[in-house]
Parts: sequence; structure tokens; C-alpha cells
Amino acid sequence: MFADKVDAGKQLANALSGFADEHNLIVLAIPRGGVVVGFEVAYALKAPLDIIIPRKIGAPNQPELAIGAVGQDGSIVLNNRIVNQLGVSRTYVEEESRRQELEIKRRLDKYRGRIPFLKLEGKKVIVVDDGVATGATLRAALAFVRKQKVKELIIALPVGPLSSIQEFRKEVDQVICLLTPESFFAIGAFYKDFSQTSDEDVITLLDRNREEINQL
Repeated sequence: MFADKVDAGKQLANALSGFADEHNLIVLAIPRGGVVVGFEVAYALKAPLDIIIPRKIGAPNQPELAIGAVGQDGSIVLNNRIVNQLGVSRTYVEEESRRQELEIKRRLDKYRGRIPFLKLEGKKVIVVDDGVATGATLRAALAFVRKQKVKELIIALPVGPLSSIQEFRKEVDQVICLLTPESFFAIGAFYKDFSQTSDEDVITLLDRNREEINQL
């Protein structure tokens, strides 16, 4: 159990201490909650922090059930097993994907404005979130990062179901996950305080990281 996302970030940073002071390291956080966790990781490792924004594609009439996700570049990752089980149409997937792409653009504009993205090619990249459930959005994020020709790709999470974590170990160079319960219902169940992170919180933390990196 974590007290809150700040606590989870500090505990995760401790587990990642071996990466401290590496000059080619970048932390990428998934908004919104992942940015709180990612900020603590980046602060401890003295690494620049940026965001990556995948968006879940929810099932028809069951928006919390992910049938896939849209990446920051518009690429789509689907869970074909769930899509086929539910009989989800191609038209629905395309329409929902376009809707999520608009939300990705809105968030990018709000969080970053005209600030250029950090260059990822040849870097060690740690992708951070506040937890993982089915893994749909995280997979969309990873698909985008891989296209940037990074040197090494690491996933860092406070919590995730053992089955999902085992699958991710096959897809990236390293996975650090503090809690891997076999009985898993929701990420928030492992936090005493899982309050929603606001857009303003995300912007503030990104600004603080830039200031701290500039002072190094």
C-alpha cells in the first residue's frame, strides 16, 4: 500500500537508484497520475522529465474496459481477443480512436505548448505510470517510444498484476514493479490516497523539472 502518488514515486525512485546520474537517461511519464510518480523518479535520478500520452479505447457501453489504446502518433494497439469477444465493429474503433486523438492533442497543447520534445534517439528511457492494469495504454506508449530508436527501454511502475508484468518483461529491456499481486482489481486499491491529478499539477511538475535540470 502506498500513501499517495508522491510516496509511490519516492519508493520507485529508490528501486531505480542504480540509474542515478546517467547522462543519457530520460524519464517519460504518462499523464496525469504518472507524472506525479515520474517527477519523483526524475528528481532522484537527476534526469529530464517529459510526457507521453496514450489514450485508452473503451468498449461500447463499457468505457472503463479497454479494448485497446491510441498512441501519441495516432497508432492503434488493439486487444483483438476482447474486440472479437465483444463483436466491436471497425467503425466504432475508428470513431473512438479519432475522439481520443483529439484529446491527446488537447493535452499536448495544454501541457507543453511550444516546448520541443526531448530527443529520445540513443537514450535510455524509463517509462513511468502510477500503475498498470490491462496494459493497453502502456503498450501504445511503448510502441511510440520504440519508433524513436532508443538505446534501452525500461518500464517502472509502483503496482501491476503479475500476469501483465510477466508479459511486459518479454517486450522491453527491463521492468521494475514494486508490487505484483496475483489478486488485482484496480490500481487505486493499492493507494491510501489516489486523488485525481489535475492538468495544472502536470504543468507545474514539468516546469519544476525543467528548472531543476537547468540548475544542474
